[in-house]
Amino acid sequence: MYEMTASDRLTVLKSCALVAPVTALEFIGDDYLLTGEGPILSVFSLKGSPRLLVSLNVLHNCRIHGMRLKQQNIFDAPDQPTCSEVVELVVFGGKSLRLINVRPCGRGLEVAGPLMELQDWVLDVSWLKGEPQPLLGVSLAHNAALLLEPQSGKILTLCSCVEACLLYSALLIGPSWETSVLVGGTVFNQLVLWKPGGTGTDLQFQVERRLLGHSGVIFSLCYLQSSGWLASASDDRSVRVWHVGRLGGNVGCGEESPTCLRVLYGHQARVFCVRLSPGRVFSAGEDGACLLWEWGGEGKVGRTLKSHRSGGIRALAVSKGNDGKGCEWVATGGADGGVRLWKVLDQSSEQEIEDTQMDLGFGGLGCPKVVRSVGGRAVVTCTDQGQVFLHRDGLWKKIWNGGPEFQSYSVMEVACIDLQNSSSDEGLWVCALGNLNGSVQVFPLHQPGGGVLQQVSETKIHSLQWVERKGAVGRSWCLLASGSEGLVYRWTVEVAENETGQFLMLQKMKPFLLPPCAKRWLTAAVILPYGKKVLWVCGDRRGSLLLYKEEEDENGRTDEVEKKHKGTEERADEDMGLEDTVDDTMVPIPPVSTLFGVHGKQGVTSVCERQAVCYSTGRDGCVRVLTVNEDSLNVRRIHRACKGMDWLEKVMFVDSNEGETGKEETMDSESEEEEETAAEREVENGGVNREERGGSEDILTLKRPESKRPRNVSEGRFLMAGFHSVQFVLWDPLRQEKLFSVACGGGHRSWAYIPFSGAKTHCYRQTLGQGTLVFIKQGAIMTSRSLASSATEVSGHTLREGLHGRGLGCVCRLGNISKPGYASEMWEVLVTGGEDTTVTVVAVRPEQGTVKVLAIISDHISNVRTLAAVQRGAREDGKSHRWTDLSSSFSTLVFSAGGRAQLQCYRLLIGWDEQSSWPTCQVTQIAGHRLDEQWERRRNRHKTVKMDPETRYMSMAVVHDGIEEVLLALACSDGAVRLFNVGEDSRKVELQWESFYHQRCVLSVASYSLMDVHGKRHVLLFTGATDGAVALWDLTAMLDSKSKDSWHGPSAPCFSVPVHQSGVNTLVISKHHEGIANDVITVASGGDDGQLSVMKIRVELNQSQTKSVCPQLLSQWSVPLAHSAPLTALSALSSTRLVSTSPDQRVCVWHISDDGFHHQGTIFTHTADAASVLTWCREEPNMESGAYVVVCGQGLQLLKLMEGGEEGNETESVRQKEQERRKVVFGD
Repeated sequence: MYEMTASDRLTVLKSCALVAPVTALEFIGDDYLLTGEGPILSVFSLKGSPRLLVSLNVLHNCRIHGMRLKQQNIFDAPDQPTCSEVVELVVFGGKSLRLINVRPCGRGLEVAGPLMELQDWVLDVSWLKGEPQPLLGVSLAHNAALLLEPQSGKILTLCSCVEACLLYSALLIGPSWETSVLVGGTVFNQLVLWKPGGTGTDLQFQVERRLLGHSGVIFSLCYLQSSGWLASASDDRSVRVWHVGRLGGNVGCGEESPTCLRVLYGHQARVFCVRLSPGRVFSAGEDGACLLWEWGGEGKVGRTLKSHRSGGIRALAVSKGNDGKGCEWVATGGADGGVRLWKVLDQSSEQEIEDTQMDLGFGGLGCPKVVRSVGGRAVVTCTDQGQVFLHRDGLWKKIWNGGPEFQSYSVMEVACIDLQNSSSDEGLWVCALGNLNGSVQVFPLHQPGGGVLQQVSETKIHSLQWVERKGAVGRSWCLLASGSEGLVYRWTVEVAENETGQFLMLQKMKPFLLPPCAKRWLTAAVILPYGKKVLWVCGDRRGSLLLYKEEEDENGRTDEVEKKHKGTEERADEDMGLEDTVDDTMVPIPPVSTLFGVHGKQGVTSVCERQAVCYSTGRDGCVRVLTVNEDSLNVRRIHRACKGMDWLEKVMFVDSNEGETGKEETMDSESEEEEETAAEREVENGGVNREERGGSEDILTLKRPESKRPRNVSEGRFLMAGFHSVQFVLWDPLRQEKLFSVACGGGHRSWAYIPFSGAKTHCYRQTLGQGTLVFIKQGAIMTSRSLASSATEVSGHTLREGLHGRGLGCVCRLGNISKPGYASEMWEVLVTGGEDTTVTVVAVRPEQGTVKVLAIISDHISNVRTLAAVQRGAREDGKSHRWTDLSSSFSTLVFSAGGRAQLQCYRLLIGWDEQSSWPTCQVTQIAGHRLDEQWERRRNRHKTVKMDPETRYMSMAVVHDGIEEVLLALACSDGAVRLFNVGEDSRKVELQWESFYHQRCVLSVASYSLMDVHGKRHVLLFTGATDGAVALWDLTAMLDSKSKDSWHGPSAPCFSVPVHQSGVNTLVISKHHEGIANDVITVASGGDDGQLSVMKIRVELNQSQTKSVCPQLLSQWSVPLAHSAPLTALSALSSTRLVSTSPDQRVCVWHISDDGFHHQGTIFTHTADAASVLTWCREEPNMESGAYVVVCGQGLQLLKLMEGGEEGNETESVRQKEQERRKVVFGD
């Protein structure tokens, strides 16, 4: 236990890691990028793979809002400094500015001057000519400007505009003070231009130009000298480009009558940033989008760059594009703390992407019914006349004619099959067609005459599926045909070669039997190698997921195939093109596990596998993550697409560890309209992967991990492909954004999606959004762009991952993990919840300040306000949810609750990935609960008062952690205290008890358990509401399993005391230690009144008369103004030490003693709107070096708590910081 040894020792808090909104970005040439996150200045190298070089806190407690390189504003200096010399710049933010030097090649940052603190907000700083050294021109928020000596901080001139008003943005333009022009964006929605170095009385100058047009305040300004353009971004969601001519120098304020060239509307929220480059306009705003505007025509959006989570983009920078390759860098910094980088081609080298769709000009006989992609550059289609056509190099060619039996109705699928005993990587494209008469024709596309005809039934073939199979002898393919009576016929298909050429070999396998249902045919399938067994996961049209099992020999063949393989090989030359003579009466294989209707009645659309984890999609708008355990198919997690995107077709993985990407992904859906007719169309395969040529299930890259490699428990990073109304959409569930959209008419059509063929691993997410959709629309075969397209406009990099774009409301620690054998490389694993409705699992390495996002859970429909977690260990029945080596992996139950009275439970398995050297997280959904849904299921609910649908869960505490269940107490905004029972095995959440005693919003809860002399455990619950009172409840009776079902809970608390003048925001119970009696509880509370209170309560147990506890208040102490704002969060570091925080951005440490408590240390946090605080101690020999504090609000900051020693040492540290500061006084 971490204990303080001397009460007079001060506490020092040191920042270890920070995630805050990125508010400033600046390029140094095309090789380096400067970022400002809070007060921290960082340098990233853009050479090769972008990486962080160095970081430094330069502004102490101020947030960086801008950086200006010395060469930028001196007109006769080079446009950009070179990386081989020292780069001088000024960094500013708030009321402070500072000179910084960047060492050659970005090897370090040096402080070149003191921290100058002004008396007004700094909006812009400009380097101006001066003797003997350059000077600084500073634009101030009250429409004023001053001339400053950089080193001494001496004010040479201070002037203002006669129009005294508040500015939201400003630019100081010009080579010298005498010829400079200040452009200000006023609070009155105007742009004013005036000359600080002009002639005026009493250093006040008139407005020389006034630009009107905006209906909101102006947040950002940018001036391009070469064209005389001035751009302004406004609160009215618009960007305006003005022609003002040359500003500064001898021409003064430019054109006498500036004109507005463009009014650009495209953002869905406020526009925060605007940048200009020759022929380009860039803007970014609160909607999280960076727009590249086309200057020609009417000024349309040419490209949208989105990758930040909610909260918007706060910083934007554009490089000069001087790399000689016709491209320039674009960097965005988000409110989520992420930094995103794109390389955009110059207009002269861009390939125009037409918004209009292209008609491939199909002119064959009949109407196309099915379309597939072949190799990414060719398209094959089947018509209602039973003919197959191939489109290549702009020409259509008929390659096969099926005759009358394939007219009116046919289903088609293609696959690329490897040649047997061939060292070539090239494969043979094979086409399979099924008809109404139960026939299946299989033939090579390059040799249609060498096909095989299989007669499998007397009725129609509902669907065909190609399924890739990987075995010990290599890769093979299986063809599945879904016939009548739920029978799914199967063949292994191989391509062999002899003296006469290539030929197909089909080996029949036992059929599968689908369970009885109305729509009894197969829609998707995938193979899972499982030791000597082969597991098949299939999906049917009824929405069910099915698991089939068969044995496999050492050569990777199933028993019935191996028995006939040798005989077929011997007569292959003679019987080439003929079917085998296997008995068709083989007993079909039934499923060993069924999830009936799990995807709803509209059917399963795809099933795929990645690292032994299955993913299924359906027309219920969900992606289900599946695992197989002892021949049982289980749903681990459910991902939902965006609102309105209910028709999902497949998932596309984008985080391949193998560094390879596939070049082909095709899939389509059945047509519901034709399904109801005699010419009913098939339900198409749920996704195809050709593994760099196309042709497997739903996955771009897939390699089976080696058996000796530690299993990666993390889920794959994927995109969702499906239909949103009449549009085909690629949706990113992680960043909640649309990457690709084509108005194809909706899902009732055949289609194929071809990802960009030049995709690379680090930018594959962007290149997926630049693929091509081929689809059938009104009898024509259309494409979203040319099939010959090969160049890409934009490639992107993630320099820094973001967290929640909006405020974080809660944080919870799960534990720590390290690389096996490297105990010093310890990562702290945290869970955060925020206003963006997501729960994020992050790993933080305090020694390096590295923050890694492990998983994002987006099941909540409103904000997440509270979190709780319990460790899972070995159970009495022998089952275990936890490894013995806790340093390498551990398991935890996590509970999240918040708006709309929603409670969710997950099991998180934290492990280590040796391949990436990162911690990993596997998420399993246990249960969910909403009060409104429970009310809808009640009997006679019309006789009861409906619960408030806007009820929020404000706080949560674990009351009891049992073997089979966990009891949670929740504080509710409707005035209730509720107790829920969460069963991990039953996967249910049940309301156990509720009380409306408080009759007002309950803000906080805290639980405590203690043992009496007889060994009986007593459970107490403390609650705090908006009336400022703290109540104590006795919940001991609910621990008795015999009376649990009939237990109704207490109707009133056994103890209540007024503590605060307003709401009790937080309650915390200090840890017990040996110096305090077992029945004495120390309770601390913080309120809206800014007060911190500590109570000591004695609880007398075993009262025979009352059969309940008897609390007694021993002492109570308070600090009325512990913070200058509402105290929002408290955490107990030990039995004698508390940590508090508040929106005043202070983190305070308090020491509790026998006679009260006193302040011990304070640090300013860079996390605005602090809402939660958490403390813990690492279990290390030196406990003083292992105490940590994490604060979350508008970002997250990790602090390390240390003892500061004697007061003199702390005073010396404060004195050193004061010496770095220099007050700049404006007047006498």
